[in-house]
Amino acid sequence: MKLTVIIPVYRVEATLERCIGSVVNQKVDDMEVILVDDGSPDRCGLLCDEWAERDHRIRVIHKQNGGLSDARNAGLDVARGEYVTFVDSDDYLAEGTYAPLLERIGEADLLEYAIDGRLTPGERTYERYEDYWLKERAYCHTYAWNKIYRRGLFDGIRYPKGKIFEDVYTLPQLLKKARRIGTTSHGAYHYCYNPEGITATADGNGLAQLLEAHLCSGMPVSDDYYLYLLNIQMDVCELTGRPAVLSTRRVDAAAFSGRKKLKALANNILGINILCKTNKLLHRFKNPSRW
Repeated sequence: MKLTVIIPVYRVEATLERCIGSVVNQKVDDMEVILVDDGSPDRCGLLCDEWAERDHRIRVIHKQNGGLSDARNAGLDVARGEYVTFVDSDDYLAEGTYAPLLERIGEADLLEYAIDGRLTPGERTYERYEDYWLKERAYCHTYAWNKIYRRGLFDGIRYPKGKIFEDVYTLPQLLKKARRIGTTSHGAYHYCYNPEGITATADGNGLAQLLEAHLCSGMPVSDDYYLYLLNIQMDVCELTGRPAVLSTRRVDAAAFSGRKKLKALANNILGINILCKTNKLLHRFKNPSRW
């Protein structure tokens, strides 16, 4: 078996047909599709079973609701493919995505591909995960779903249950095991924004988890990555009132322009704690109704 595609399913009646259809029409015969019905209270479980009757490559797991991480883990536990990938059930794939990716992956343990309208990686190969993480700014797109992984990377690694931004907790662990990481502009994953989704509705506590995931990842931090973390930290401080947990770091402001340059200068002059307090006061002044 070449490829396992894991699709967690929960309350997505409106988009499930489009999602599954885009996967089974990829013209990859040596593939299995695992639909994980995560205790969905609507007709999703029935629709999954109907798809399994129509296509021999599809298997269905029905389980009690445990969340996105638990559903992905359930699929990983029974996956048989040499490679594994994920599709969220409110998203879909462009036609002809998987075949060229499977040809491109070669000796890579992980291959990241394009997200329609949001990300178009170049044709590159990295033998050091640190280079991939920083040069590709992978910390900005840690998504599980626009990547194909050698299944062995998941030996001893699973997505954390009960965590928002579970991808950020998991991807660094996988990268550290990968001997070679590739990127490609081939294929396209169509991400569909869901205003009711977990990420879109994340509050201050959720963003605090996002920051925690980055800080505990053990990944190298460049100045650009630090400014990315600083944005998250300021949001956490503003929304929760908690003190900053990101350590102060002096940034080479001359390397940036525009808003990044201003933020770097403010960080260097004020320090992170005063910067966070100032940011909170400015937002309170601009939008007093929020408080």
